[in-house]
Amino acid sequence: MALHLQKLCVGCDSPEELRLWIEERMADRRRRGAAEEQVHTTRMAPKRAAELLDGGSLYWVIKGVILARQPLKDLRPVKGDDGIERCEIVMAPDLVAVRPTPRRPFQGWRYLPGHEAPPDVVDDERLAPGLPAHLIAELQTLGLL
Repeated sequence: MALHLQKLCVGCDSPEELRLWIEERMADRRRRGAAEEQVHTTRMAPKRAAELLDGGSLYWVIKGVILARQPLKDLRPVKGDDGIERCEIVMAPDLVAVRPTPRRPFQGWRYLPGHEAPPDVVDDERLAPGLPAHLIAELQTLGLL
C-alpha cells in the first residue's frame, strides 16, 4: 500500500481556489518554457522517498479538512540562494477530489499511511450539495454520511 504526504494548504479557502492557483502556475511555467509540473518547496525532506514515489500523493488539508490530492512525481533536494538545503516536492498538476476528511492543525507535512487516505470522489459525486466541506467531514465523523 502506498505511503502519502499530507500538508496544510495555507491561504486557500477551497479546492477550486487551489485549482486556479495551480492553473496560474502551469501557465507561468509554459510561458517560461519550463516543465509542466507543480513544485512545492519545503524545508524538510521525507526520509521514506521510495515508498512515497511508489504511487503516493500529496493530500491537501484546506480549512481543517482533507479535500484534494495530487500524485507525487519526484522529490528533489535543492539548495536555496541562502545556502539552506530544501526539498522540492514535485506533483502532477492534476487535482483529484477526495472524500472530505477532518484533520487537526499541524506544521509542515506529515506522512499519511495508505489505509488512512480518504478515497477519491468518484465521477464528481456530491455527498451533500451546498454544505461546506467542514460540515460534510463532521457528518462523516458522526457516521451520518
